[in-house]
Amino acid sequence: MKITFLGHAALHIEFEGTHIIVDPFITGNPLASHIDINTLKADYILVTHAHQDHILDVETIAKNTGATIVANYEVAMHYGAKDFNVFAMNHGGTYTTDMFAAKYVNAIHTSSFPDGSYGGQPGGFVFTANGKSIYIAGDTALTYDMKLIPLQTKLNLAILPIGDTFTMGIDDAIIASDFVECDTILGYHYDSFPPIKIDQSEAKQKFADRHKELVLLGIGDSLEV
Repeated sequence: MKITFLGHAALHIEFEGTHIIVDPFITGNPLASHIDINTLKADYILVTHAHQDHILDVETIAKNTGATIVANYEVAMHYGAKDFNVFAMNHGGTYTTDMFAAKYVNAIHTSSFPDGSYGGQPGGFVFTANGKSIYIAGDTALTYDMKLIPLQTKLNLAILPIGDTFTMGIDDAIIASDFVECDTILGYHYDSFPPIKIDQSEAKQKFADRHKELVLLGIGDSLEV
């Protein structure tokens, strides 16, 4: 499974010819100006919640690719009303295909569309494919519900927000990695704008001090799981 960081909280997941985009906020992110969304491949788009910095490029990518948008009921109905292919779900539900499974799990945050309309309750995804599982936390505070994940799933990677202000910061993300029982963490939702700037060296050291690895990818760079 190849995971490419597209900036902020946007990801591209690729395995066996299947392409999945998560929370595409690319054209509005100056740090991701070298990413051309018109060249992105997508069979599915996973959306954690309705905030603009997670959905800005959903419609363009869906139009270009015909991808199915997988999201909570309110977000899915929003796009379904615009004639996009959607799959609506809610917390505890799992979207299952022949290639992967994506379970929608709790997140502590808010969710509204740019016009202020209700975006349902935010969430994250426990994503499993090819015998590997990753946790895509979405925008969230530290929550005890994270302890439920390892009761059912052994994670190979936890993708956690680390920018503070709007989500967990570094210290809470370290505790979150304990809760989900995963010592390899891909950080995201940091550095995109001033309130979420971090000291990357300090962040990596804090994780290392707890015998964990914090991976911070350059935008457009990838890792294999």
